[in-house]
Order: sequence, then C-alpha cells, then structure tokens
Amino acid sequence: MRTILAVIALCSAVASAAAAAEPSPELLAYGKALVEAGDCAGCHTADPAKPFAGGKRIDTPFGAIYAPNLTPDRDTGIGAWTDADFTRAVRYGIAPDGSNYYPAFPYPYFTKVTKDDTLAIRAYLGSLAPVVSRNKPPELRWPFGYRGLMRIWNAFYFKPGLFEPDQSQSAAWNRGGYLVTGLGHCGACHTPKNYFGADKTAQALSGNEVGGWYAPRLDGAARTGLKSWSARDIAEYLQSGRNARSHAGGLMAEVVVNSTAKMSDGDVQAIAIYLKSLPPLRRETIVTPPDDAEMKAGQTVYAKLCIACHEADGAGSPRIYPPLPGNALLQSNNPSSTLRIILDGAHTVTTPRAPNTGEMPGYAKLSDAEIAAVTNYIRNSWGNAGLLVTPAQVAKARKEEP
Repeated sequence: MRTILAVIALCSAVASAAAAAEPSPELLAYGKALVEAGDCAGCHTADPAKPFAGGKRIDTPFGAIYAPNLTPDRDTGIGAWTDADFTRAVRYGIAPDGSNYYPAFPYPYFTKVTKDDTLAIRAYLGSLAPVVSRNKPPELRWPFGYRGLMRIWNAFYFKPGLFEPDQSQSAAWNRGGYLVTGLGHCGACHTPKNYFGADKTAQALSGNEVGGWYAPRLDGAARTGLKSWSARDIAEYLQSGRNARSHAGGLMAEVVVNSTAKMSDGDVQAIAIYLKSLPPLRRETIVTPPDDAEMKAGQTVYAKLCIACHEADGAGSPRIYPPLPGNALLQSNNPSSTLRIILDGAHTVTTPRAPNTGEMPGYAKLSDAEIAAVTNYIRNSWGNAGLLVTPAQVAKARKEEP
C-alpha cells in the first residue's frame, strides 16, 4: 500500500511540475507579440508553409548567411536548448556550442531586451510545431567565414547591456526607445555602417543603403528626415504601410506586413513618440539644382508617363498614389529606392487598416539618361531638393536588381 501511495504521490508531483512548466495563454500571447515586434519571421521563414523553420538567404556585404531554424525540433531547431542557451544566444550572440553568431543576427540590438521578454519569446517559439530543417552554412568571403574573428569584432563594436530608461521622459517614450533601439532593431537597416559592418553610432538612424534600397533617415532632419511628419503620420505609416506623405516599399513593406501592422496601437504610438524626439545627428547636404536642360528633359518624361497618377503638381492621391512634394525619401541623398521603384514599379502593400491596392508599372524600358532626368525632375520640383542623379547611377541600379 505504501508503495502504491508513493507512486501516486510521485505521479501527482510530476503532473504538477509539468502543469507549472506549461506556459500560460497570456505568456504565449505576449511572446507572440514580441516575436512580431522583432520581425523574427521576416528573416527566419524561407517557406511560408514552414514558418520560423529558417533557410532564408540573407545577403550582406561580406557574403550570404542563412537564417537558422527557430522551431522546437530537438535535432535541427532549438527544442533541446535551455533557457540559458536561448538567453545567451539572443542577448550575447553566442550559440549553445560556444561559437559566435554573425551580427546579421541583430544581437547588438537584442542585448537590450529584458530577460523576462527573452523567455516569453522562447515560450512562444516553443509552442510552435517542430519542423525538421537543417541549418545551412554561411557563404562568406575569406576571411569572414572564421567565426573566431567575431570575438575581435565584439570587443570593438558590441556593447552588451539592457535598455536604460530615461526618467525624465514619459513611459511611452521609454517604451518606444526600448522597441526602436532593442527588439525592433531599426538601426540594423536605418543606421550607416562602417567598413566592418558595425553601426556608426554617432549617426544613428540617419539612413543607410541595404539590399538595393535606401532605408531613409528616421531623425528630425527637415528635408530628408521626419521633421515634417507628425507622430500620427508615423503611426499610420507603421500600421498601414502608407500615410498622406509616403508609401512603404521594398524591404520596409515586408516589415510593415510581417511586423508593425500587427503591433498594438500603444507600441506603435510609443515608437512614433520616440522617433519624433530624435534630433538630426548630421547636417543635410546643400543641393545644387540641375540645369534647365536636365529639368526640361525630365519634365518631358514626367508629362508622358507620370502625370496621370501623380498630377502636374505632384500631389498624387495620398494613400493611393503617394505625393511627391516634400517627400523625404524622394529627396534622400541616396536615390536607390527611387530608382528601384522607377525601374521595377511598385505595389502598395495591403494591411487590415488599408486593404485597397495601388500599382505603378516599371519603366526599365527607358534609357539610363531618361530615368536620370525624370528622377532629377521629381527630386527638384515643387520645392524639393535632391542631389543630381547620373545615368551611371541608373546603370548601376539596373545591375543590382534584387
């Protein structure tokens, strides 16, 4: 009898421990929200039928890296990892075997994420269906394939540490700062990089070319930044992929669909409040307008191909065809995104808040000189001011087609 009672007690204890270890629905929902805020699926999903199973190719200036499997498969995913393994990987860029991750995995930003949030993310990922998907080795140029070099990189450029709230700011501002500089890793695209791929921290969020597109300034620059945008403009853009001033395209369109459109109103508004507080960290370039011949050549192309949707005054139809006057991305020093849209066309992303679509055909059939001319025209009309774009830049953009 005593043996039977002991077995029953043991089974009850095991069952209680298992129940206690089972994540609550609230924790899983919170973890899912954090995963969406971090846009984890954007990099770790190659096959939409196998979310988070990895395999997606991520091109860097040093070669290609393939995102690993985040599902709880014990052999090819993270199912056998401990909480400590996961925390060390996310916040310090160190794999369970002690090797270093490359900063294409944005641990320099994720280091700011709290332990509780990190474990909530792990809990959600652990609730997914396990998928067998073996990780692919990186394809990096010599000598960047030697992971040991990352110890040197980390010594110079990695500063571990949690986000430090500013007590003089509001709770919303601090929440926005936590998301922008940490989990949201906005600087991974929007901050200029040095020769070794590390952030130029003195120019944080002041724009950077990535994947053939230009991630524009998120600071308060008057012409090429967010000074003319209100916090409401920023929130609308993040939630719907468009506002009265601009539309999301390229890589940012993916971020909106996979991440920001799914975030809570409070978090999106917090991001907007934080971004609106940022001063410009570098001066805007003084622009010399194109000569009359270049502007007339561009106007001719514009009148033939663009005026029907964007109107003679460039006003367009906000939230359907983006307006061109005062468009910050259009006036950026780096014209990559503008050239990409003119060459390839554009498709307005659809989100629950903005389900209507808009299309712009590509004009790759135009000559390099014609595309340069119309680009210079729209970048320097209606009060705009943008650096001169040359036919050589257009030719380069053609070759860099994503």
